[in-house]
Amino acid sequence: MSEESGPGGGGAPTRGISRRTGLIIGGVAVVAVLALIAVLVGSPSSDSGNTSGSGSVSEPPGPTTPTQTQSAGSDTSAATLQGWGEPSRVDEFDGPRPAGWSIYKGEGHDGNGRRTTESIHVNDGILTIKGDAQGNTGGLALNPGQMYGRWEGRVKMPASDPTYHALLLLWPDEENWPEGGEVDFMEATSGDRQNVNSFLHYSEDNKQIEHSVDVDGTEWHNWAVEWTPDHVIGYLDGREWYRIEDKDTLPPGPMHLCIQLDWFPEDGDPNNVKPSEMQVDWIKEYKYSG
Repeated sequence: MSEESGPGGGGAPTRGISRRTGLIIGGVAVVAVLALIAVLVGSPSSDSGNTSGSGSVSEPPGPTTPTQTQSAGSDTSAATLQGWGEPSRVDEFDGPRPAGWSIYKGEGHDGNGRRTTESIHVNDGILTIKGDAQGNTGGLALNPGQMYGRWEGRVKMPASDPTYHALLLLWPDEENWPEGGEVDFMEATSGDRQNVNSFLHYSEDNKQIEHSVDVDGTEWHNWAVEWTPDHVIGYLDGREWYRIEDKDTLPPGPMHLCIQLDWFPEDGDPNNVKPSEMQVDWIKEYKYSG
């Protein structure tokens, strides 16, 4: 597990802030924070991930191929209903901390609040990202990415403060936003979590394509995206809910998966923020086979 400044922007049409504004923290800084996390979670095991910049640490085994045990909700997954076959990477969040992920540390979205390692929790096979009344929240990225593919996650989002947005998204490996694109294939912006959006960002001037679906996000649902040279398709519980086929809008380079709970104080009362959270049961990644 490594630490990095996370994406700073959001998916709504009026936003123009890059989701990533800093460098990965490496070397001594990572080791020090990892030691603190070990104390917090009570685990003696070490955790690190890909880093760049001034230093690096060794990487533990990350998400792997699945075991014989079937994941919860598999019967309504896009992988099952669309016949995607076996995933190339899986994380069931069975360990004390998410291994093989880069965990954000630094300023939050548009400089609001902070992204902290303490906001990330793994218990009983569930990853939880928490946001507090001060705008301290978290996010994590699964590196490296790939050119085309499929990604799916099982997510539950309890009713939350409207200033907290829960997201699953694809972000460019080259960090060249906005021209490198951004695929927010699940973004819950309403506090009651009864509506979920998708946003496809493209071009140097951050043009966006938006879709919306009514769904009870406080229950478990499977959210997936398929990205090929010809299209981006979003799936909800294995069924297509949006499709984009304009090739000029599709990402130009490799992308990787991110999980984020972002703070948008302008969407509510920043002086009366209720603690909020999102939960993830599992994440799966699939290679593109043409």
